[in-house]
Amino acid sequence: QVQLVESGGGLVQTGGSLRLSCAASESNLNLYVTGWYRQAPGSQRELVAIITSGGGTHYADLVKGRFTISRDNAKNTAYLQMNSLKPEDTAVYYCNFRHRISGADNWGKGTLVTVSS
Repeated sequence: QVQLVESGGGLVQTGGSLRLSCAASESNLNLYVTGWYRQAPGSQRELVAIITSGGGTHYADLVKGRFTISRDNAKNTAYLQMNSLKPEDTAVYYCNFRHRISGADNWGKGTLVTVSS
C-alpha cells in the first residue's frame, strides 16, 4: 500500500495557474503509472493526465495544452502544472499510483481546486 498526499490546491482566478504535488511513500516510482484525476460536484471522477514509468504522457482533451504532468523520482513526488485555468476545472484533484504488474490502485485523499470567474 502506497501512501499518497496531495497538496497545492486552492482558489485561483480564471487564467491563473496552480501546481499540484503528490508525495508518495514509495521510493521506486518506476513500478507505477502515475495519474491525476478530478471529480467535480455531482460528476464522476475523470482522468486528467497520466505518466508512465518510461515518461510517456497522456492528457484528457479538455486539459491538453494547458496542464503538464511530471514526476521527480528522486523526491518520490508527482506534479500537475495547471495553466490557463477555467471555472470548469474546479474539482477535487486526486493522485493515483497504479502498480504496473498487479494493477493495484493507490489513491490520495484529494486537494480542492477552485477557479473563480
